[in-house]
Amino acid sequence: MARYKHINRKKRLAKAGRQTRWAPFWTVPKIYGKGRRVHPGRHTTVKRNWRRRKLKA
Repeated sequence: MARYKHINRKKRLAKAGRQTRWAPFWTVPKIYGKGRRVHPGRHTTVKRNWRRRKLKA
């Protein structure tokens, strides 16, 4: 990748980085109830890792 990134490319990369984060912890009891223990990463819509799937940026 280029040393100096265009602002539009930086915005796309930033958005993609935010999409892969875990969902907030309070979504687990909200969805499943108090007793269920589930990883918040399940509620993330975009599952992507820099090694596995590449972006078209």
